[in-house]
Amino acid sequence: MSNLERTRGFLRSFETRDGTNLDYYAPDVVQREFPNRLVAAGATRDLEALRQAAERGKRSVSDERYEIVTLIEQGDEVAVEVIWTAKLAVAFGTLAVGDVMRAHFGVFLTWRDGKIIAQRNYDCFDPF
Repeated sequence: MSNLERTRGFLRSFETRDGTNLDYYAPDVVQREFPNRLVAAGATRDLEALRQAAERGKRSVSDERYEIVTLIEQGDEVAVEVIWTAKLAVAFGTLAVGDVMRAHFGVFLTWRDGKIIAQRNYDCFDPF
């Protein structure tokens, strides 16, 4: 399986909401989320912090979709541009429960032996 196929599967796993997205990560993964409207100071997460963030996400949104706009692979590196939409399970800003939040993500993944060892997210949210 190519890293492009793995990346597609990784993004689909978020849509199924069954927790399998965590299976794509290596035990020593480091994920960096650069500052954005939801995480103003940015964040650096290990596997346990990613698990906790996934649980918070499950409580915050009832449905999410990842539309791949661009997907590029160079060796063990994959760059993906995604349009993310999610139906809110909680009110947020000017959005009510049931409203859809939308963002444009730039995600850069480093793969090793079929697992993600590094992830960098640049998340740009539509106004809310």
